Amino acid sequence: MVDLDFSPPEGLTVSLWRSLLLNVIDRVAPERLPPLLLTSKPVDVGISAGDLLELPWYRTIFSNLADVISPEIQPPLQLESRPIDVGELLGDELDHGWWVSLLGSIRDRLAPERLSPLQLTSHPVAAFGADASLQILDWSSLITTPKVFLPDAPKEAAPSVSFEPAAPQAPVVARVTPELLLATRLQLTRDLGRTRFRRRIWIGLAAAEAVFFLVALFKFQ
Repeated sequence: MVDLDFSPPEGLTVSLWRSLLLNVIDRVAPERLPPLLLTSKPVDVGISAGDLLELPWYRTIFSNLADVISPEIQPPLQLESRPIDVGELLGDELDHGWWVSLLGSIRDRLAPERLSPLQLTSHPVAAFGADASLQILDWSSLITTPKVFLPDAPKEAAPSVSFEPAAPQAPVVARVTPELLLATRLQLTRDLGRTRFRRRIWIGLAAAEAVFFLVALFKFQ
């Protein structure tokens, strides 16, 4: 792998006064470099996409009509590479019916295709001492001692279940104080008052809507 240098550039370690002096020198007496020599020739790519988007609509519509009426005749494409037979494409396989896939599966099960034996040109590398990128090592290459089988941990005995009926327990009666009864009564009275107030409001709104509809019906009839 290429050694990557993540250290900051040398310009960050230059002092403020030295950087200011170098900038003044570059402004007053800049370094004279030789003229740039271009060894490649520019290629005419036509109008760029940005300039094409800035053209008005009346220019692009005439060019589009010209392309439709008399398109530019391009020279025939010259292929220098040879096509490779990759078999049937995945899209064509999906277009077949289910019976084709069924027959193909039965054929592969009864008479599978015999492939040539695999030729390995590289030797297997032992896990211990291999490259540092291998994180999982073979257990047999790390420990050479015989296997030791430890006894199982003792199991806890299951608790015994008794089928005898349990002795009846006396019901626990909660003690109610007069203060609790008074607070409950006040809360119930307050809730009933709020409920009645809400009912009167809804009845009033319904009556007002009914009157409004009747007036509107007779007035605009």
